[in-house]
Amino acid sequence: MPQCDGGARIENHSDLADPVNLSQLPRRTSAEVEAVEDLRAHDPIARRLRELGFVPGEPVEIVAAAPFGGDPLLVQVGFTRFALRRSEAARVRLREVAGA
Repeated sequence: MPQCDGGARIENHSDLADPVNLSQLPRRTSAEVEAVEDLRAHDPIARRLRELGFVPGEPVEIVAAAPFGGDPLLVQVGFTRFALRRSEAARVRLREVAGA
């Protein structure tokens, strides 16, 4: 592993480039929710995604996807699975899982 001046490890994760949203996440790649993006004030879809558990730090992955890049995506957040449209999944911003 390359080292920086402070001795911290610098890792290259080619599976998950920064920044990425949930609709871009490859299947079976672990990530964490960073934020849900509101497209306007009082956005009902963003609010519902947060109510379903898409909150910062929560583990997430794409379990399955419709053929030919269509809808829906089967997404697991925590221990719960949801079917989301790609447009909804695109609102969930992700970060790499620490230590992955």
